[in-house]
Amino acid sequence: MSLVLHGYTYSVYNRIARLALAEKGAAYDRVEVNPFAEPSPEYLAMHPFGRVPTLVHDGFVLYETGAITRYVDRAIAGPALQPGSPRALARMDQLIGIIDSYGYWPMVRQVFSHRVFRTAAGRPVDEAEIARGLSGAAKVLAALEALASKPFLTGPELSLADLHVGAMIAYFTLAPEGVEVLTNYPRLAAWWAKISQHASFAATDPGLPPSDH
Repeated sequence: MSLVLHGYTYSVYNRIARLALAEKGAAYDRVEVNPFAEPSPEYLAMHPFGRVPTLVHDGFVLYETGAITRYVDRAIAGPALQPGSPRALARMDQLIGIIDSYGYWPMVRQVFSHRVFRTAAGRPVDEAEIARGLSGAAKVLAALEALASKPFLTGPELSLADLHVGAMIAYFTLAPEGVEVLTNYPRLAAWWAKISQHASFAATDPGLPPSDH
């Protein structure tokens, strides 16, 4: 079996795909793609929008993270990553939709990117952008808190919702402000304390970029 994940090391969506593969115990190759640079013609032939990640499985090319993680669950042997009941499955889809549509920008692009990523890379930090991100993140976290089940987000078993939300929270809580804000949501805080200990999170930790200095 040939399994290749094309992605950017520090992309939260690349990490989500890696988390799904790790939970399945799948072996795969990685190809680094910088989405901030001009994509190569070869990569654009696979992903016409030049974003990451893209999965290639025995010649089958698939992009869009949600499609990739669902495919990984269906196509690769290992623990099921999607619940069996229609309502739990719908809740999983809803949680993923919330974090993608409303959480990514404030939590990752504003709070993490400015407080953590830019600092590590020796780049300027915009405090106003962080403040806006924290305000937006609070609304997202409140929505997730109201919907979250126990011990995992959709019930007794880990699902793709835990991986999608977990990758975002992992970056968000690298900022001190993110850690503080999360304590206001006890159900989510308890969930994060549990899910962050999964081996898949350690295995996919991208670290931080080297300083430009």
